[in-house]
Amino acid sequence: MTTYDDRASLTDLTAVVERVRSSVEGVIEGKPEVVRLSLTVLLAEGHLLIEDVPGVGKTMLAKALARSIDCSVRRIQFTPDLLPSDITGVSIWDQQRQDFEFKPGAIFAQVVIGDEINRASPKTQSALLESMEERQVTIDGKTYELPSPFLVVATQNPVEMEGTYPLPEAQRDRFMARVSVGYPSAEAELRMLDVHGGVSPLEDLQPVAHAHEIVKLIEAVRGVHVSDAVRRYAVDLVGATRTHPDLRLGASPRATLHLLRAAKASAALSGREYALPDDVQALAVAVLAHRLLPTAQAQLNRRTAEQVVHEILQHTPVPATSHQQSGFGLGRGAQAYPQQPPRRL
Repeated sequence: MTTYDDRASLTDLTAVVERVRSSVEGVIEGKPEVVRLSLTVLLAEGHLLIEDVPGVGKTMLAKALARSIDCSVRRIQFTPDLLPSDITGVSIWDQQRQDFEFKPGAIFAQVVIGDEINRASPKTQSALLESMEERQVTIDGKTYELPSPFLVVATQNPVEMEGTYPLPEAQRDRFMARVSVGYPSAEAELRMLDVHGGVSPLEDLQPVAHAHEIVKLIEAVRGVHVSDAVRRYAVDLVGATRTHPDLRLGASPRATLHLLRAAKASAALSGREYALPDDVQALAVAVLAHRLLPTAQAQLNRRTAEQVVHEILQHTPVPATSHQQSGFGLGRGAQAYPQQPPRRL
């Protein structure tokens, strides 16, 4: 496997992402945008919530991403009888040493797959709060650091709600983005029958990137430049959710931070060392919608959070950019976005 020194360029490092992307797309047929968003969340040091109906490949996507990276992987099947200690770990009395010995739980892995997270009780769900935000676990007054990189990929089924516990707002706010896999096209479903008809493609899936390469990628993403105009654009979008008449709960400051980090990761995936308004706009729905709560009147009118975010995008002035290929027109009275010189990360 190729290794990189501290002077490696962003272009060199994104070759690792291409290998991971190709590996995952070999399992998840016809969903390149879903795979790209998953990689964006990984490089932005976030966590991913996959929400969709049964049988569309939610768990398959999480497993394919985890197996494509040479990282420690643990899978947690959330059930009503799952205890918080099953996730975080527990201290057990050692008769020989006459002392307590800490037994790490499933959260002590670099990639943690939480299957059907809304099947567990709120008490068990809350065991993830500290680890997802602070990347540490506190047991009996002692704090244990989690490995790096650290990614939680959780799945939930929004249709079959019997015996489930909806994720509270604080829990949803920990997830950087929510993605819906959706049904495949007819062509993709035919290819799936050929590929998955015999054995599962996960059985032959081999790691194509090491953990230290992912850490290098994350460091490179941190160095992506974001202009003041793009920062202001992200703040304006999030601020608009807090005053929109169809929302009784807007996005938090954590959402602004997640939106900016995701935009930087998206720019890196596109081979750029600077973020554009395109990156913010393209990720706004995935990053913001799951954090918003529509009002009762909006729900009666069948207005979804996604529709509200699209409306905010249409009415929020976009910063003008000198990059004509970005696809945006001139912003309405917005500050120009300067050309950024190439840098070594």
